[in-house]
Amino acid sequence: MPTENIIKQTQSWLSSFIISYNICPFAKREHDKGSIRYAVIESDNIEQCLESVITECQHLDSNSSIETTLVIFPNNFTHFDDYLDFLSLAESLVFDQHYEGIYQLASFHPDYCFDGEAETDPANYTNRSPYPMLHIIREESLEKALDSYPHPEKIPERNITLTRQIGLEKLRTILQKCYQH
Repeated sequence: MPTENIIKQTQSWLSSFIISYNICPFAKREHDKGSIRYAVIESDNIEQCLESVITECQHLDSNSSIETTLVIFPNNFTHFDDYLDFLSLAESLVFDQHYEGIYQLASFHPDYCFDGEAETDPANYTNRSPYPMLHIIREESLEKALDSYPHPEKIPERNITLTRQIGLEKLRTILQKCYQH
């Protein structure tokens, strides 16, 4: 699939779910500013995928106008357990490359399932996305955003309650519609 379509599908998910339902209360501002970078990594080679994470950190280092990057892996990590293994390697690499405290990784996957939760729990949709991806977040910006947001510790609880109210079928439909773009 062309990179442009993958980005459009990801943007559709971001707009129709993450922003529309305020899953991340900080996403709309960056979306509206155009400060979100979308990096599609088509390689299925784990080493190249790991290198891309550091390359994107370096890109953020040299481009202050970009607030955050969604690194999308459309051809790799289709199995959630493989993705979790990759996430662990990526987090270790970020630490090894001295980016700990500078960047933080958030994880999204089409089959995301929180540890100890049923696969059918609607709460998993807070981290389900059209493709396996890593969200590279500037720690300093995140801290500022959290400081200015009332009760940020309640965001996950609110999202769990919300997704369970929306229901599994509607959430599946929302995610499925992203693929139509």
